[in-house]
Amino acid sequence: MSKVVLITGCSSGGIGYALCERFAAEGCRVYATARRLEAMTGLDSHPLISLLTLDVTNDDDVRRVMEQVVAQAGGIDIVVNNAGLMGIGPLIEQPLETVHSVFEANTYGTLRVAQAAFPHMAAKRSGLVINIGSIVADIATPWNGLYSASKAAVRAISDTLSMEFKPFGVRVLHVAPGAVKSNIANNQEKLFSLPSTSMYRQFLPNMIQRMHSSQGPNSIPADKFAKVVVKAALKKNPPGYLTLGGNAFIFKVFGYLPKAWVLWYLWRLYSRKAAA
Repeated sequence: MSKVVLITGCSSGGIGYALCERFAAEGCRVYATARRLEAMTGLDSHPLISLLTLDVTNDDDVRRVMEQVVAQAGGIDIVVNNAGLMGIGPLIEQPLETVHSVFEANTYGTLRVAQAAFPHMAAKRSGLVINIGSIVADIATPWNGLYSASKAAVRAISDTLSMEFKPFGVRVLHVAPGAVKSNIANNQEKLFSLPSTSMYRQFLPNMIQRMHSSQGPNSIPADKFAKVVVKAALKKNPPGYLTLGGNAFIFKVFGYLPKAWVLWYLWRLYSRKAAA
């Protein structure tokens, strides 16, 4: 019997979009979601993919979509928490409104969707929650601290749920992407601006560099990323953790090195232009 999959953050050109296509290619019934239907243009042509609007920051919206999927498909097997925001800029100067927005999308949204799916999965004692985190959850980088903090919280949520879901037969797969080709940097650039009063104006080129660093020559295509993730998700016993993409290996190595050296290196990496 084909799996029923709900994926958040499925805008064209992103990781969620690629995951929808790959799950559908494997015969799964996929519910692709985003805040706007027009953002998912192209997915509606696949017979196994249905499009739904979903704002992961809204409790009522999440409950509505979950109930709709369960009513139509008879249940839910896999939930992929992919929706998220970046939040480039000096952490100390981030407006608290922005901090709240990023945590609402990246962290609270992840838990909110998991909470809505869990009762349906627990009732049949099976299911998989996939949380898309980041390699910067464990090793933070300059100018992207807000994103790092929100994804660090997601990592803690994944670890905790993986233990607390065990009595009900529900699993958790935490995915920590490295550099993956997507539209996240372009979307962030449309929103990013550094105030003229910022104490970090000299580092503006470094912030732009950091914003686009995941889209460099070592990043992997979203469809290649999706193929690996979906293969792992559809195993009889999915793993609890998966990391892949550009820089994923080096960030894993960073975890074994002295933290002071790693932070020094990352600061040098993202402040060279300003210091020149």
